[in-house]
Amino acid sequence: MIWSLSFDPLIPWPWLYAAAALFVIVAIALLYLRLKGALLRVLAITLLLLGIANPALYQEDRTPLSTVVALVTDRSQSQMLDGRETDTDTARTSIAAQIEALEGFDLREVTVDPASGLRNDGTQLFGALADSLGDVPPERIGGAILLTDGQVHDVPETLDQLGFDAPLHAVLSGHPEEVDRRLHIVSAPKFGLVGSEQTVVLEAVQAGTGELPQTAMITLRRNGSAEEQRQIRVNQPFEVTLEIDHGGDNIFEFEVSGLDNELTPINNRAVVTVDGIRENLRVLLVSGSPHAGERTWRNLLKSDAAVDLVHFTILRPPEKQDGTPINQLSLIAFPTRELFSVKIDEFDLIIFDRYERRGVLPLLYFDNIAQFVMKGGAVLVAGGPDYADMSSIYQTPLSRVLPAAPTGQTLDVPFQPQISSLGERHPVTRQLPGSEQTPPAWSRWFRVVDSVITSGQELMTGADNRPLLVLDRVGEGRVATLLSDHVWLWARGYEGGGPHVSLLRRLAHWLMQEPDLDEETLRLEANGQDLTILRQTLDEQVDPVVLTTPSGQTSIHELAPNEPGVWSTTVRVGELGLYEADDGVRRTLINIGPANPKEFRDVISTPDRLAETIAPTGGGIVRLRQTPEEFEVPDVIAASSGANYHGAGWIGLKRSDASMLNGIRKYPLMTGFLGLGVLLLLLSAMWYREGR
Repeated sequence: MIWSLSFDPLIPWPWLYAAAALFVIVAIALLYLRLKGALLRVLAITLLLLGIANPALYQEDRTPLSTVVALVTDRSQSQMLDGRETDTDTARTSIAAQIEALEGFDLREVTVDPASGLRNDGTQLFGALADSLGDVPPERIGGAILLTDGQVHDVPETLDQLGFDAPLHAVLSGHPEEVDRRLHIVSAPKFGLVGSEQTVVLEAVQAGTGELPQTAMITLRRNGSAEEQRQIRVNQPFEVTLEIDHGGDNIFEFEVSGLDNELTPINNRAVVTVDGIRENLRVLLVSGSPHAGERTWRNLLKSDAAVDLVHFTILRPPEKQDGTPINQLSLIAFPTRELFSVKIDEFDLIIFDRYERRGVLPLLYFDNIAQFVMKGGAVLVAGGPDYADMSSIYQTPLSRVLPAAPTGQTLDVPFQPQISSLGERHPVTRQLPGSEQTPPAWSRWFRVVDSVITSGQELMTGADNRPLLVLDRVGEGRVATLLSDHVWLWARGYEGGGPHVSLLRRLAHWLMQEPDLDEETLRLEANGQDLTILRQTLDEQVDPVVLTTPSGQTSIHELAPNEPGVWSTTVRVGELGLYEADDGVRRTLINIGPANPKEFRDVISTPDRLAETIAPTGGGIVRLRQTPEEFEVPDVIAASSGANYHGAGWIGLKRSDASMLNGIRKYPLMTGFLGLGVLLLLLSAMWYREGR
């Protein structure tokens, strides 16, 4: 019960003040003149004014409210290091039990788990604290305790942003003797032209106590293979030059050597992914003679803005002599030496469309083309009857890189091109539009060159199950043979046409080593908290994949068939940083989040980030371990309001005085018969005194 006195005057307060002032003057005069009954008159007027002021006693019926305390547990990635998670769990259990044992205290527990790191870069404890206490009046809050390693990234700039006037404490995991070294990406390009060199700036940053070495070894890996090692100085930026050798993602992994007794080697690695951009794909198209489908290749390549096309059509062989002046034989001369000797390496792809030997290109040039393929170039031969003749391009030194040897026969019969069982899994021919039906929903062709496959992969078949499309890898380059010249029927829409654009474009990009079209690949793709492991293969079975998280935890995942030639599985992840997938043969990496995630930017336990916020609240920062061997959980007590809520081995919580009002009772003092009786008594006494 709480009692209080209040006034509810019968007249406005200004009038009451004026009457009281006049009364004071009169009372002073009466007392000064020492008139008979002056004291009784003063008392009577005082009671009259008091009655006008209408005093009353209020009795409040209140129920005390509990004091709310927040216990925030940091489960971020840095808390998983060096036994911190176990220490934090032990401290949480002990502190929670102590708070629950305090009379009048209500505990609210908050856990900041690793999944929150994917939404916010770094450890966000104060945001979680504000959310947990958002429905509690500030006067009911008795304090908050943070169980963390001190690496908090949303510390409020001012005390007002904390939202309550009560002690804030931090109970730190880790110990003061920790050392750590990490690799920091200072700057890295996102894009680079294929064939160019790009510069990455890195820094090996180390911190901790004791004598630490000032040099370290840095290792560069491209797609898992070590390419370079060198010694660098720590805490100083250094440059590494990278060569962008193919289009798409060029993944470079950097690893710095660790320290003895290092806190964690997880942040010793970093990945830089540079998207290789081809300035323009340079394609040389040589048409042996005019034919109905000649413009199919030209139109397709010219429609691609990323392709620079050089096209020559041989209209007449050198042996044809009819007296036509030389200056009327062609618009420009065929620069054979420049194209096939001097500048051949400037092309990405050479296409021979129904080309046959007519003495235009010396045999030496075909040997140059074969060498061009062996060194990483690409050749596509689209043949018709010319490929089966004695003048076939196969009868040149180029034959040593071609995968299909002609028998000298052609089959001129109608047939529907079919995708082979291997082609159903190959990215070039997999799920071509129309192939989902039986027979395929595309038009017929009418010619196929009879050939024997000497190497490579047969992706499509023609009449009598003869090879139609054969691909092969030779040396560092790639070759393809299309054993029919009737693809133009699809382009012209004959009998509904067919997927010539998809087929020919995929074929050209596979030849130019587009990574997405590689037959055997292991990739990681991230979408929010979902990490998809993709395995593209021509095999009918795949091995399990070992996935390593940024914190070093490993798990084995079986892949399920997604579509022909593609196996996958999706894993829910909750950490920022570098993920690694390995199936025993192939290895791939992906970095989720920023290149330098705050969570691993500094992992050494420290009170420095929280000190300026905690000190003004009267709270304290307590370590669970002062040395690696010692472990002690502080005592938690309830304390009255004061300036200091911590001491050696203990932390205090502020007990709240908040209560809930159930009801109020009012007892008037100077109204009714009581006030009238007192006033009459004084008047009677005054008259009695005057009568004497």
